[in-house]
Amino acid sequence: MAEQTIRVQLSETKKEKPKSDQLIFGRSFTDHMFVMDYSDPLGWHNASIVPYQPLTIDPSAMVFHYGQSVFEGLKAFRTADGDIQLFRPRKNLERLNLSNDRLVIPPVDEEFVLKAIKQLISVEKEWVPDADGTSLYIRPFIISTEPYIGVAPARHYKLIVILSPVGAYYKEGINPVKIAVENHYVRTVKGGTGEAKTGGNYAASLKAQELVAAEGFSQVLWLDGVEKKYIEEVGSMNVFFKINGEVVTPMLNGSILAGVTRSSVIELLKHWNVPVSERRISMEELNQAYEDGTLEEAFGSGTAAVISPIGQLTWEGKDMVINNGKTGEISQKIYDTITGIQYGKVEDPFGWVEEVEAKKAVKVK
Repeated sequence: MAEQTIRVQLSETKKEKPKSDQLIFGRSFTDHMFVMDYSDPLGWHNASIVPYQPLTIDPSAMVFHYGQSVFEGLKAFRTADGDIQLFRPRKNLERLNLSNDRLVIPPVDEEFVLKAIKQLISVEKEWVPDADGTSLYIRPFIISTEPYIGVAPARHYKLIVILSPVGAYYKEGINPVKIAVENHYVRTVKGGTGEAKTGGNYAASLKAQELVAAEGFSQVLWLDGVEKKYIEEVGSMNVFFKINGEVVTPMLNGSILAGVTRSSVIELLKHWNVPVSERRISMEELNQAYEDGTLEEAFGSGTAAVISPIGQLTWEGKDMVINNGKTGEISQKIYDTITGIQYGKVEDPFGWVEEVEAKKAVKVK
């Protein structure tokens, strides 16, 4: 089957671009978006770059009623030379298909979607900010669009990619945050949808987040949903602990998202010959390490922040202040290295970055 072409319809009116120092995460969107439809028996078809616009969708579309949807998040970065590059986009698209499989959504051609993303960014290259720490956030997502009130996999879907220029996550450098250990609510359980990137996981996390925010915490540390004993994630990020010189992160168990940044952190640590392990770690073990003085650092990892140091964990009324509430040496080194690679300031020995090839768009009436 020959690869389908991407139809391009350029917008006749352009939005005013926000200033680089006034970017708010997820609030501004570019002039165009990529869309592609799925239906039986055509498969994925009608690939198009069109002006950014509201969707017209039937009120009975299954996504509204049964939540069959997945999404991804990655970024494009402008280097000092003016080039635009992506960070490990193939890992994101590989994970998109893993999420598709869990939500019974037809798989996409990863190479074709990557080509479409690159072409969309080429059309929107003026939207890629160049101020320090800024980037163009890329949000691919798939929703079930079949108009049917019935619990079954849909037969019609829409893949959409939208772009949003975003500012530096940390405007004044990375700062440790206060985290509350969640003992009541759970994000997901093994056998559920925790290993997929689907909206329901995030909706399930909002109540606990709202409650701890009212008490002055930035996020929650999620424990497993069965025993409420083993650590899983922090907020919407993967989590790492440096204990007596070794970096430990919860192993993937079916309820933990396989983060692209998580994978990058592990590969970096191995490259540096820093001991790193993926295994189960309980709050009791972590508390014991704190009591023994061997809990040296803690941090979250994710696309938005890259690294988010944890300065304090509060568990069952006990405040555990980590590294005197300051950013640890390994946390800072990881952050500096990954962001350095993303912006082309640091050598990339892993082949993580991909250049976006500028392709001339053809205007379609």
